[in-house]
Amino acid sequence: MPSLGRLHLITDTRPGCDPLGVLRAALAAAHAAAATADLVVQVRVEDDMSDRDAYELTGRVVAECAAYQVTCLVNDRLHVALATGAAGAHVGALDLPVDAARRVLGPAAILGATARDPATGRAAVSAGATYLGVGACYATSTKTGLPDPIGPAGLAAVAAAVDVPVVAIAGVTVDRVPELLAAGAHGVAVVGALAGAADPCRATAELLTALRRAPAGDTSGAAA
Repeated sequence: MPSLGRLHLITDTRPGCDPLGVLRAALAAAHAAAATADLVVQVRVEDDMSDRDAYELTGRVVAECAAYQVTCLVNDRLHVALATGAAGAHVGALDLPVDAARRVLGPAAILGATARDPATGRAAVSAGATYLGVGACYATSTKTGLPDPIGPAGLAAVAAAVDVPVVAIAGVTVDRVPELLAAGAHGVAVVGALAGAADPCRATAELLTALRRAPAGDTSGAAA
């Protein structure tokens, strides 16, 4: 199983957003910085998007990522991940259980799971998760219905409880990267930090630079 990149770009498909434009800017920035191995793209679509539309968008994203040898995952819709040849998927608390998702995807796929406390994190890893998306770390406006933020301290508790990479999510900005890394995060997942940036290419470069300044003792990045 491949190592896991440290900057996870989650697509924003809300009305008025340009997920492919942001993707191309991020890929270009990572390529220019010789950091494509540090980038992961996760296709997350709105709940009301049809499977056909999700399949077509994901297929385009997978193809764009493949040109740069960037890992592409799919949020929730495991059948779309399989149909498009994505490297794996990520499941949340209300999606298919982790053990069931592992059976669907097979043993070689990257499988992320969401956790906000140590017990949930340990259970997800035992069930087959190869990394954890931990949060919400901070307040965010890109996804509604989230519980209260857990902050760096909550992330640190999860990171200390598991032996897989932990990726901080929600409300992540370049200024917050150092404290998240210090708390034990392997990397960060972003939506608005890139989708809402005036210059997504520059924003990607700044996040990649911040992640490269990880404190001593940071995780190795193995996905399993």
